[in-house]
Amino acid sequence: MRIGQGFDAHGFQDGGQLVLGGVRIDHPQSLAAHSDGDVVIHALCDALLGAAGLRDIGQHFPDSDPRFKGISSRKLLQHVVQLLHVNGYEIGNIDLTIIAQAPRLAPYIADMTANLANDCRLDTGRVNIKATTTEQMGFTGRGEGIAAMAVALLQESGE
Repeated sequence: MRIGQGFDAHGFQDGGQLVLGGVRIDHPQSLAAHSDGDVVIHALCDALLGAAGLRDIGQHFPDSDPRFKGISSRKLLQHVVQLLHVNGYEIGNIDLTIIAQAPRLAPYIADMTANLANDCRLDTGRVNIKATTTEQMGFTGRGEGIAAMAVALLQESGE
C-alpha cells in the first residue's frame, strides 16, 4: 500500500463560478486560478500522484500551458486516475477536508462525494469529505479564499 497527501489553496476573486469537488456552489465569488480553481480536486490529484510517486499536479498540468486554461478539474482527475491504472495502482480510499469560513458546504458534500467517487472509479463509501472553518483565523477565516487537504491510499492492482 502507498499513502499520499495533497494540499491546495486559492484566493477569491469577484464573479465567476465557485466549483468544489466538481459541484457549482452558490457564492458571489470564484477561486482565482488557471483552471476552474477546484481546490478539492487539486488537493486530491496531488495526493494520488504523490502516493504513486508521480510528482505533482503542476508537473502534469502546468499553469503555463494554455490547454488547461479554464479546464474542468474533473478532467484532470480523470487523467490522474488513468495514470494510476497504467502504472499498476488502484485507489483504496480517499479522505478530504475543505477549509472555508464561507460558504456553508454541508448541502453540497453528497454531490461532491458522488462526483469524486465516479471519477475515481470507487463506490461512495470509499470517499470521505469534510468541511471545517478556522474560527475566523488566517486567510480562510477572513474569507479571502478556500483551502483543501487530501489523503489517498493506493494499492497495487491485481492486473
